[in-house]
Amino acid sequence: MSKLTLGTHPFLLGFDQLERMVERTAKTENGYPPYNIEQVSDHAFRITLAVAGFADDDLSITVEDKELVVRGRQADDTSGRVFLHRGIAARQFQRTFLLADGVEVSGASLANGLLHIELVRAEPNRVVQEIRIDKG
Repeated sequence: MSKLTLGTHPFLLGFDQLERMVERTAKTENGYPPYNIEQVSDHAFRITLAVAGFADDDLSITVEDKELVVRGRQADDTSGRVFLHRGIAARQFQRTFLLADGVEVSGASLANGLLHIELVRAEPNRVVQEIRIDKG
């Protein structure tokens, strides 16, 4: 007896990539920076990342192939400084979110160490298509 997975279930045709996307995102989860995802309306979401110490120029947000990628890289300005204790690391990060069909980034803002990324989902077009059967 073989185990049915999401990508091989007979009623879910064409969803094999979904299982690979879930596995890929599970492997990249590392916890930094912490983030929230909230639903702000029926068709809008907000991702908030805690990016204290990062300036606008230290952050980049890109969307490619339904992947929202947020990267942060701070310049290391420690030359000439002597730390007795260094608990705040200037480390880089990359956080990836997979976007569903119809979800788009509508804007981003940085305030008080929090990066807010606004997302909207387009209203789904409910189309009924009748398929004609050719007479052979």
